[in-house]
Amino acid sequence: MSELKLYEHELSGNSYKVRLFLSLLGLPFTAERVDLFKGAGQQPDYLAISAMGQVPALVDGEQAIRDSQAILFYLARTRGNGRWLADDPLGQARTIAWLAFSANELANGPAALRIAARFKRPVDIERATAVTQRAFKLMQATLARQPWLMPGDHPSIADVACSFSLYCSTESDRASRCSSDTTKCMS
Repeated sequence: MSELKLYEHELSGNSYKVRLFLSLLGLPFTAERVDLFKGAGQQPDYLAISAMGQVPALVDGEQAIRDSQAILFYLARTRGNGRWLADDPLGQARTIAWLAFSANELANGPAALRIAARFKRPVDIERATAVTQRAFKLMQATLARQPWLMPGDHPSIADVACSFSLYCSTESDRASRCSSDTTKCMS
């Protein structure tokens, strides 16, 4: 198996998801910090790995994969031993819907609130709070019916994808607090 190299930044929630999943899989990897605040993401060498200049990016041998959701999917398919992603098309489609939920609702809700609180960036707090509340309501309803975001007795990449937004929501007083059931995604 080829060596994995993760290009990341310690403050990136998307990098956190991939680091978490690599850890849960017990996979060794080399981490390389991309200093986004100093423009390292826009350097030609890095743009050849991650065309948008964003983190994370994963290099597996000769192949580069960008975007945390794509990386989670790739790792689940190539190294997850069938435990982190459904085998059937419907299960995979539902997992992808949770990945899109993470990239949209959770990014525009709790992650946006984190950006406002931690980095003092302008954010529509009212809208981000409403999105957070709506997103957490859906997650709580799902977790009231089953132990994980996807059916089964084991977490999936859907849980990993949503984990950071739950964690980061505790950084902001304006973020809706999730119930103790919802914190399963973080454990």
